[in-house]
Amino acid sequence: MAGGITVKPEAMRAAALQGYATATDLADYLVKKGLPFRDAHEAVAHAVRACVDAGCDLADLSLEQLQAFSSLVGDDVFAVLTLEGSVAARDHVGGTAPRQVRIAIKRVRKQLAA
Repeated sequence: MAGGITVKPEAMRAAALQGYATATDLADYLVKKGLPFRDAHEAVAHAVRACVDAGCDLADLSLEQLQAFSSLVGDDVFAVLTLEGSVAARDHVGGTAPRQVRIAIKRVRKQLAA
């Protein structure tokens, strides 16, 4: 099945950027800053609602706008509001971080060779 896949990087990137894909990353960021998850979830919900109303993405908000949802937001937040930051944040078994993907590819290639 994998041999029949045609990869279209531009289409994949565009699809991955739709639907506030980095909202979970923003919540994780706030939790790492010490905010309880329930409060981080609520803050992100308000941020997403503001983006829906404004027709923009979370990464389009200014630092000051993001800080209106939580005072824990710092200028380091923009690193987590990118597709690359989101993918890299999942550095665990089965995750999307490049290191994990390389490990999975190596494992599958070894299985296919056996």
